[in-house]
Parts: sequence; structure tokens; C-alpha cells
Amino acid sequence: MLDAMTRAQIERRLRSVSEQLKSARNDLGVTDEQLIQLAGEADDARLRALVSETPIAEKEYRKASRHAERLRKHRDRLQAKIAGLDAEQDELLDRLTAS
Repeated sequence: MLDAMTRAQIERRLRSVSEQLKSARNDLGVTDEQLIQLAGEADDARLRALVSETPIAEKEYRKASRHAERLRKHRDRLQAKIAGLDAEQDELLDRLTAS
């Protein structure tokens, strides 16, 4: 598909990929900040659960832990998306310089 792309098409695709990268990197930064907060909350909840040994504290810990884990998975997906976009951008730049 990319072999048949014109220079203008490659440039348009590069602009699109660049915007997607910018957005994904911004999302990753926000996600990392949120993850730091949630991981801290999960650690605090774990300590409260250990100290209090109550079912409510254990439930709060599990809930906080699950939330942090979901956010870690989201971060992992963002990192994979960024890696894919970086690779696509590199390929497009190679094609642009080769033409």
C-alpha cells in the first residue's frame, strides 16, 4: 500500500501520525501522573488493610489495587501505540527521503 503512495500522500500521513503521536504522548504523561497517585493510594489502602484487618479495609484495598492495575494496562497500551506510531513515522520518513 505505501509503495504506491505519492509524496503528497506520504506527507499527509506523516502529519496525521505526528498529531496522533503528540496526542498519545500527552495521554501517556497524564496517565503516568494518575498512576503515581493511584499506586500511592493502593499502597496506603494495603497498609490500612494490614493494620486494621477488617473486611472493609480489605475491600478498599482490592478496589484501589484493581483500579491501579487497569490504569497500568492502559499505560501499556498507550506505550505500544506510541511505539507503533514511531515505527510508522520512521517508515514514512524513509519513503519520503527515498522518493
